[in-house]
Amino acid sequence: MLALRQFLHELFKLFARKRSYIGFGAFFLLQITLLFCLQLPKPKQEISQLLTRNGLMFDEYYQGLTLAIVIIAFTFTLLGALYVALVGGDIVAKEVEDGTMRMVLCRPISRLRLLTIKMAACVVYTILLVLFLGVTALLISTIYRGGLGKLFIYISEENLFAFYDTAPGLWRYARSVMCLAYSTIVIASLAFMFSCFNVKPAAATILTLSFFMGDLVLQNLPYFQSIRHYFVTYHFGFWVRTYHDPVPWHAIGISVVYLTALTQTFWLIGVARFCTRDL
Repeated sequence: MLALRQFLHELFKLFARKRSYIGFGAFFLLQITLLFCLQLPKPKQEISQLLTRNGLMFDEYYQGLTLAIVIIAFTFTLLGALYVALVGGDIVAKEVEDGTMRMVLCRPISRLRLLTIKMAACVVYTILLVLFLGVTALLISTIYRGGLGKLFIYISEENLFAFYDTAPGLWRYARSVMCLAYSTIVIASLAFMFSCFNVKPAAATILTLSFFMGDLVLQNLPYFQSIRHYFVTYHFGFWVRTYHDPVPWHAIGISVVYLTALTQTFWLIGVARFCTRDL
């Protein structure tokens, strides 16, 4: 019961900070901007040509579901990592910097329990941010175009070209958003790990982004195509592979295990380092 009260208090502290809402506001504004740009003649014409060349009706597929997946696929990889890293890198290092961590540890609570609760708060924030993006992207796109429509998705890097009717498309969309939320937890755990070290909050965020962006750049180099499956960002993108037909469940399962192991490893390293620090 005490642990639950402390967890709720940690969430209260997290969402009391203004910077926790930067990601929500930025994604909302970006969605509106991207939808406006997609309605310009040139992008609209290119999408229309892509659909018609493959025997698909433009008015049926260029609606809520298709636009929502475009928004997520081309915005979250960079901006999502930024806002999750910002909160994860802040959650421990900021309290140490402000001196409030010493006061918290004066109470009869172990450092392991404290860090577990803080990590759980990071996970909750990450899931809420991704779900917010998924729900608002679909809602705004649907209102903007006047309906859900059918789902069309094309991502050349994943050799993915798929289209579905409304009901199966909506199910796959919801499933992919949940998978994206799960994969994003690895970024939160990496930022949390750096936050447990003797660094400033901004440094923890920058280190997380540097690791993530460096891994992404290396993974996309043509020279490393044969070893792509060793990179974190390759497994991070497993949510996109849920749109394949048939779904490669074996490969997705490997990615889930890989990301779970990394998340636990980052958390353990952070806990081990923080528990040996002299505050």
